[in-house]
Amino acid sequence: MRNISNRNSTTTRAPRHRLRWDLRVSIVVLVIVGAASAESGPETDPITLTILVHNYSQASRAVIMAAEREAGRILGEAGVQAVWLECKVDRSTADTQELCRKPVEATDIQLRILSAPIRNQYRDTVFGFVVNPVLASVFYDYVVRLAKEDDTQFELPIVLGCVIAHEIGHLLLGADSHSGSGLMQRQWRRESVRKAMTGALLFSAEESEVIRAEARRRMRVPKASLSEHGY
Repeated sequence: MRNISNRNSTTTRAPRHRLRWDLRVSIVVLVIVGAASAESGPETDPITLTILVHNYSQASRAVIMAAEREAGRILGEAGVQAVWLECKVDRSTADTQELCRKPVEATDIQLRILSAPIRNQYRDTVFGFVVNPVLASVFYDYVVRLAKEDDTQFELPIVLGCVIAHEIGHLLLGADSHSGSGLMQRQWRRESVRKAMTGALLFSAEESEVIRAEARRRMRVPKASLSEHGY
């Protein structure tokens, strides 16, 4: 019995040099993991933009909300999460949403839904315009016309959502960002509308990469006036 007891105590006692080695390895692993997490943190954070919506058109709230869902889905496919905020445009009514009155930040986009361009200065194929860095405007009447021409008036929110995503895309992709196909093509034909109806009218992989990079850049801008940071 004495021999068995001594043998058990010998086998369960780990050498001191091995314990020191294991401790060193554990510390090194923790340092490496911590450094990797610190480096990858900002890149893995959700990419989020706030869209402040100002509806100056005859579009109903139901149409606008459905269009926001579609535009949000398209932006989501590109890797950007959109937070939509409805802002009142009637000055006679007090705006209860404080976020609509705060100074515009780099991660904010001001979206205006307009009826039609003043003095018809744009061609009928133009559905909106942008003013960098944060203002996007969409012509609702032109979107309605496109939907009617392609017999998709019942899917008007889908078409409107695609147009909204297109204009927001211009803000994030930069100047001369039209493409030969897909969501960012200059002129939409019947094939484009059909793709919109099936959810296939999207940003390309290359466009999505640029959009994510620009959105991340905006997220890194400190909360201050845009003019101080080149916006």
